[in-house]
Amino acid sequence: MGRLLAIWKSWTVRRRVITVLVAAVAVGGLGVLAYELLKRPPDVVNENVDFASKEQPKPKKKRPKDTTFDWPTYGFNDQRTRYVPSDKVKPPFDQSDWSFQAGKLLEFSPIIVGERVYFMDIDARFYALNTPEGKVAWQDRIGQLNASAPAYGNHRLFGVNLDPGQAFALRPRDGKVLWKTPLPGRSESSPLAFKDELVIFGCECGTVFALDQKNGSIEWTVETGGAIKGALAQGKGNVYGGNYAGEFFSIDAESGNVKWKINTIGGSFGRGGGIYSTPAVAFGRVYFGSIDSRVYSLDMDTGEIAWSKSTGAEVYSGPVAADTDSTRATVYIGSIDNNFYALDARTGATRWQQDAGGQVSGAASVIGDVVYVSVIGEAIGTIGYDIESGKRVFEHELGEYNPAITDGERLYLTGYSNLRAFPPEDDKKEASKKKGAGKKQETKSKKKQKNGRRQGGKPKNG
Repeated sequence: MGRLLAIWKSWTVRRRVITVLVAAVAVGGLGVLAYELLKRPPDVVNENVDFASKEQPKPKKKRPKDTTFDWPTYGFNDQRTRYVPSDKVKPPFDQSDWSFQAGKLLEFSPIIVGERVYFMDIDARFYALNTPEGKVAWQDRIGQLNASAPAYGNHRLFGVNLDPGQAFALRPRDGKVLWKTPLPGRSESSPLAFKDELVIFGCECGTVFALDQKNGSIEWTVETGGAIKGALAQGKGNVYGGNYAGEFFSIDAESGNVKWKINTIGGSFGRGGGIYSTPAVAFGRVYFGSIDSRVYSLDMDTGEIAWSKSTGAEVYSGPVAADTDSTRATVYIGSIDNNFYALDARTGATRWQQDAGGQVSGAASVIGDVVYVSVIGEAIGTIGYDIESGKRVFEHELGEYNPAITDGERLYLTGYSNLRAFPPEDDKKEASKKKGAGKKQETKSKKKQKNGRRQGGKPKNG
């Protein structure tokens, strides 16, 4: 130290000043370099990526009544778009038809097949309820821990469990176990029933599995670089999903060949962009949220990023993708930043944004002209926004994660531990009118009978 001080004193004032300036520039340059390396990367906007407006699946009406249809998988269809056009199911919903209390957490909304709803609680108890009155048709404990929704296909119900790590198939009419397949890790990836052939889902071990629907045998697997939490979506014969390593991938559903793989942009300080969100496939794009606080739109054929949109916090929600008569193609999605967003599906521009009053981690649903979203731990569990204006048009205390589904006849709301069915207001008025008319006719008939007895005669028969 003394030698360095002696050298410093031997220098001229001019040399000392130049040395200090050079050192300052070097330190400043390192600071700039560190800032550039650690700052949050900017969002992407790529107008050259193709966009196919109106390219969206419609509900298949399979029931005898042409007003009802199935909701056979988490997200409504294989593309997980969560959108159903409906002129009938709309607010207000003043009184419920029935309510069922499971007594345990229902993190995922049910599915609907025929006149039954199927769902699992956190303890892996599988329920089948009859939709007309909400009575239990059957129930069975399939495992110890669950955080996913079942799927229906090929006359079977499919599910996965966290504990034990397994996939399984049940017979819908009575819940009989058709097969169980052990997994090398836990799974909360709601399964996809692909055609009448495969059941496809992810595992926390980082593997995508495709099992034979008939016997549960493994047809193919794909190893990825991180835990897979969300469900996979399908489009053009490929399945799409992401993992906690920030990888998003496309896999050929028939063969298991990886078509492409990309990484999310990530956050500041080099933080990654892990993916929990279940994607939605629509308009030639794939949409999903990320823990790097962004919403993404990718070209479904190449994986090229069309746009990314930053929010104020992590995005765990799965998006809704809807192109309606009253709005242009829009992506609806919530964030942990307490906001709910309506984004232009082509560009990512904000159409409207609303403060939901609490964190949004579950996926919303668009039914008719209303988007329903749930808020964690708030007095108002489910909020309904008009999709065109963003105006709040519905509120209900039920709701926590994935709130609303429909069969075209009723709205089904999932709360923390209970499920409730609401008929449309028009149906209730019609039922009330018919009931009133029946009572009026009954009163008239009784009066005629009474008058007949007074006159000493018999009531008229016709």
